[in-house]
Amino acid sequence: MPNFSAEQVAEHACESSCWIIYKNKIYDVTTFVGDHPGGQDIVMQFAGTDVTNVMSDPTLHVHSDATQDILNEYYIGELLPSKENPVPVTKPLVTKAKEKETFLDLRKPLFPQLWNATYSKKFYLEQVHRPRYVPYYVPYFSDPAMDVLSRTSWYMVPLIWIPFVVYQLWCSLKTGHSDVMVTGVTFATGVLFWTLLEYCLHRFLFHLDDLLPDHPKALLVHFTLHGIHHHMPMDRLRLVMPPALTVLIGTPVIRLAHLVCIPKIAHGFVAGAFMGYILYDLIHYYLHHAQVFKIHFKEMKRYHIAHHYKEYDSGFGITSKLWDYVFGTVLVMDENNSVKTL
Repeated sequence: MPNFSAEQVAEHACESSCWIIYKNKIYDVTTFVGDHPGGQDIVMQFAGTDVTNVMSDPTLHVHSDATQDILNEYYIGELLPSKENPVPVTKPLVTKAKEKETFLDLRKPLFPQLWNATYSKKFYLEQVHRPRYVPYYVPYFSDPAMDVLSRTSWYMVPLIWIPFVVYQLWCSLKTGHSDVMVTGVTFATGVLFWTLLEYCLHRFLFHLDDLLPDHPKALLVHFTLHGIHHHMPMDRLRLVMPPALTVLIGTPVIRLAHLVCIPKIAHGFVAGAFMGYILYDLIHYYLHHAQVFKIHFKEMKRYHIAHHYKEYDSGFGITSKLWDYVFGTVLVMDENNSVKTL
């Protein structure tokens, strides 16, 4: 690999060519800038400079060990020694990158690799929770027709489900006496119910790590449901639920509502529950891929990034921390900038 001076690196400080120095190594992160978990603006503040101290600055954000794994993808050379920086040139550390290559090849369809895998549960969990970023689409299935079912664009969520919510509200309003208050209260109850369901699904289904059987097929199911998102958290096409999974989860909710409630209340409740789901998926995408509003969303973005990159066993709330407080799984940063659970 070639060597570069700090002055040469400083020439690459724009969106079309963004280089950084980290621990005396040079990385071309141009293709990663737009998908940086903290947002593009944060990276561009330090484009062309040495970010070694920045990435461990407690007033900004202390990065996890997974940072080195991601940066290895963009390594282009070494920093030349200078009077200000007399550290000798060393070879890049690529041990972790090589280890990860034995897990999944992100240039090939993932399902066949997982189907034929023989690794242990311990190795799987270690690898799946080490985030990776690639600037290209990674197919899940070899068959293009099947692969379409594994990805969903964010706008499909409101496009498909808002008409369903409107229909449920209409059914509630026209059923029985025309009391708008009843529909409104049951709608709000449905939204609140979704926030609890969101928490339970995330904690007890998607993160069923401790109870996960040590069997390759069980690991395949885990990866399909949520592991793929933790392994590639910036994949824009796997941040919201595919419609088929929404139907699978939503059908029991709809049937239960109509089983225990009169039609007017059931329709209002279902409308609220699905509206809560829509907001959940859109907020999830927003937290990963936007410069968020400072009120509420900035804190939830920091919170969710900590869940991905620091401690995946806590911090299960996406839209709010409500149920994390109730069940004692709130993530907080201590005085040493390490994550702990309240």
